[in-house]
Amino acid sequence: MLCMRVRNPVALAIVAFSLLVAGQAWSFELSAKAKAALAKGEAYAEVFPDPDGISGHVKGVVDINAPPEKVWRIMTDCAAAKVMITTLAVCRIVEGDMARGWDIREHVTRRNLVFPGLRIVFRSDYEPYSRIKFKLVGGDLKVEQGEWKLQALDGGRRTRVLYDNRLAVDWPVPKALIREALRKDTPKVLMNLKRLCE
Repeated sequence: MLCMRVRNPVALAIVAFSLLVAGQAWSFELSAKAKAALAKGEAYAEVFPDPDGISGHVKGVVDINAPPEKVWRIMTDCAAAKVMITTLAVCRIVEGDMARGWDIREHVTRRNLVFPGLRIVFRSDYEPYSRIKFKLVGGDLKVEQGEWKLQALDGGRRTRVLYDNRLAVDWPVPKALIREALRKDTPKVLMNLKRLCE
């Protein structure tokens, strides 16, 4: 799901992408920087240390010139996940069914010189065309929990995608380095989604 360098954590975060399940309510006030990025057709992300000290909290946003239904189909497709997250080697559904409102997915990322390959297993709960909540249920991450929200724009012709995720790894890597990787890589994943949809 990403390029497993210092961007690997985002791969994780976005690996979390297919890993959708129980998250928190979106509370992302669009900053002047976020609004400026959206006005230029770009994605934007902010990353904060979590109060508990064990994870980072990433929030991202992108506007896509496609209706929510199309964005939804692409976001929930394992083949598309490999394009969105460039280090993702495996995406598969191991249990459940979207038609029943949930599934459990496994993501496996490729290793590189800096980061090991990761196995991430997460449950996603689906509210079609508007929200995907995700939560870690197994694998190599320490924490992963959040949601994707889709907001219809321009009468449903366009979609604003909001991403909110708490993420932590158990590596001997400075947390600031992981947060910086997330800050750089989350917009890349969101822009990959935008290109796939448009």
